[in-house]
Amino acid sequence: MRQQQTGRPWLYLVGWLLLSATLGILLNSMLNRSQKVQRLVDQRTLELEQAEARFETLFDSNGSGLLVADKKGIIQLVNPSVETIFGYASGELIGQKVEMLVPQQYRETHVHHRSEYAKKPVHRPMSQSPRLLGRHKDGREVPVEIDLVPVDVAGRAMVLANVTDVTEKREAEAALARAFEDLRRSNVELEQFAYVASHDLQEPLRAINSFSELLGMRYQGQLDGEADEFLSFIRDGARRAQALIRDLLAYSRVGTHGKPFAVTDCNHVLDGALNNLQLAIRDSQAQIERDPLPTIMGDEVQLTQLFQNLVGNAMKFCQPGNPPRVRVRARQLDGRRWEISVQDNGIGIEPQYFERIFVIFQRLHPHEAYAGTGIGLAICKKIVDRHGGTIRVESEPGRGSTFSFTVAVDGTGVAAGATTANAASS
Repeated sequence: MRQQQTGRPWLYLVGWLLLSATLGILLNSMLNRSQKVQRLVDQRTLELEQAEARFETLFDSNGSGLLVADKKGIIQLVNPSVETIFGYASGELIGQKVEMLVPQQYRETHVHHRSEYAKKPVHRPMSQSPRLLGRHKDGREVPVEIDLVPVDVAGRAMVLANVTDVTEKREAEAALARAFEDLRRSNVELEQFAYVASHDLQEPLRAINSFSELLGMRYQGQLDGEADEFLSFIRDGARRAQALIRDLLAYSRVGTHGKPFAVTDCNHVLDGALNNLQLAIRDSQAQIERDPLPTIMGDEVQLTQLFQNLVGNAMKFCQPGNPPRVRVRARQLDGRRWEISVQDNGIGIEPQYFERIFVIFQRLHPHEAYAGTGIGLAICKKIVDRHGGTIRVESEPGRGSTFSFTVAVDGTGVAAGATTANAASS
């Protein structure tokens, strides 16, 4: 019995050692876990601090004014751009109602709109408002555009307002409106000039032409050949001056007297142009070939003039002894545009004149060789410009020319009102 009793302390000692070891392992494990948790906490804290620093950098460096307010309209945060736009320091704004940045006459209405927005906050761009104004610290009104975005800040519903000072934009719009008004007045003056040109200026030319013809009829054979030649020069000069004024009048009216665009069948338009040219076609024995043409949105009167000028030129600038052969073709470039071309077998054009021929009053040949005023192709270009297209020429001397122009199917051009005068081909 004594031997058994003396062995028990060893058992206690072993148990105590095992318990101590177990406790040490547990404590060490807990310590390690605590250290890991602390490292994770430190890492997350650092990440949050870095994210907050990045946010502050982005917030403060944003070119637009950024303002954060709560549901009651109390300003919580602003960036330097807001200070620049409204003239207040951030300390003067934070804690104040946003209405301090609204002109006095709009504040009551703004409170109502803000309350309604707070009931259902959604992204709301307000850049299209015709007259959105802020109030500067010095009392002046500042044109602004604002986008509202609901945000959650630490569990609190807030609104982020992106504010842009559009003073320069509004000034540019006002300048553009003034320029447009100046252009409108200029067009009115141009119409008045056109009236004078078509009546007052042509009247003395008609008188000169009439009296020179009377002189020629009355004194035919009584004067020497030189006098008859001089009278012929007078009559020819008067007729050319009348044609020049008439074509100049037509050129000036392309943009101011055009009809609104409507659905236009270019086949019907070409029929009208060829009907107007039937005498010239007969006299020159011209052969006209044509492809089916598209239906577009356009000004039928001006498009008729365009075809008439191009086909008329194709017949006029033909090679001696070689009857004109004219082909009108069309091809679709894409879903919105067509290219229509007028090809001839005429005298052709030197490449250096490809641009010059579309400039008003630019002639490549003397009056004695080919009649005209040098305005016809300029009128063509102006008509094509109004229809949102371009016009060009491909040619070789002695091998004919191809005039090609593009038109938009949907009439994407500068449609004007009223009617246009017919322009004679050059």
